[in-house]
Amino acid sequence: MSAGERPGPLAGKRVVVTGGTGSLGYTLVRRLLEGDAGDPEHVVVFSRDEAKQHEMRLKFEHLAAATDDVMYRGAQERLRFRIGDIGNFRSVAGVLSQADVVFNAAALKQVPTCEFAPLEAVHTNIGGPGNIVQCIRDMRLDVETVVCISTDKACKPVNVMGMTKAIQERVFIEGNLECMNTRFVGVRYGNVLASRGSVIPLFHHQIMTGGPVTITTPEMTRFLLSLDEAVDIIFAAVRGARPGEIYVPRAPSARMTDIATVLIGERPIAMKVIGVRPGEKTDEILVSEEESPRTFERGGYLAIAPVLPQLRREPEGRPFAERELSSADQLLDLVGVGDLITRHRLHIDDAPEFHR
Repeated sequence: MSAGERPGPLAGKRVVVTGGTGSLGYTLVRRLLEGDAGDPEHVVVFSRDEAKQHEMRLKFEHLAAATDDVMYRGAQERLRFRIGDIGNFRSVAGVLSQADVVFNAAALKQVPTCEFAPLEAVHTNIGGPGNIVQCIRDMRLDVETVVCISTDKACKPVNVMGMTKAIQERVFIEGNLECMNTRFVGVRYGNVLASRGSVIPLFHHQIMTGGPVTITTPEMTRFLLSLDEAVDIIFAAVRGARPGEIYVPRAPSARMTDIATVLIGERPIAMKVIGVRPGEKTDEILVSEEESPRTFERGGYLAIAPVLPQLRREPEGRPFAERELSSADQLLDLVGVGDLITRHRLHIDDAPEFHR
């Protein structure tokens, strides 16, 4: 470690972030470059969206014009970009050949999109993780850790997005048996506040254009956490998760109607119930009844032990209650929702970036 390098599990590591141009990927890359888990040797953003890579490149470099150089000056000289498809084995092999740690954020994430394009969801959400495991195994790569970034929709799934993400979790868990020198761990969480395509930017747009604010069903509840809180659990898994474990946050949950009510405030904006979209649940689950007996509280998070007995180890942490963890449990009241929105600066006047 060099004199100016901060200690941490990622210090000096060659890091790859697949799907690194998404909302979570962008925040993860920023936190990596800030050294929150140690200063990596370099960070590679791997995605198939050329336009988003171009925009991200300019934002991180504060440049007025584009450059074709993939190594950058000053503080961001460790940031690199690679165009490629997670579903293409050769693309994945090329980007993993010089990696120590991989964060797999590449996914089709929109529930209705996956319902209308299930084979594309399988290609990205299952084929991509399969390519990562196969590359490490067949090419005997020295990848130390792979982090699977999952979703509450993978728990007792009823939609294509959740089904494919559930299989992604199992592909990576089994990867610990295929690649004995690589640790595969996961994180699973709910709705990320203000991420691209999420409900809060939609509500902002609807309010600013005079409404109505559309609600799928008044009973709908969701777990809520910020982008930085999502990255916190990713770093926690890197630090403490055992092979095959999935880390889950103790995230607050709320009714979507209460979020809309807080954002509308005193404005004369109506709500309109439009019905549940294809594949949507009314409530989400982060830990199922089947998983709860092998779930333990550790370091402020829940750690779900792997389903495969070959990967089970002596439990570490306090046992979790033997029940599922649902977004319908312990809902925030309207005051609590207001505090959450204010704390994360998600009122319309606080979030001008949503309005561009």
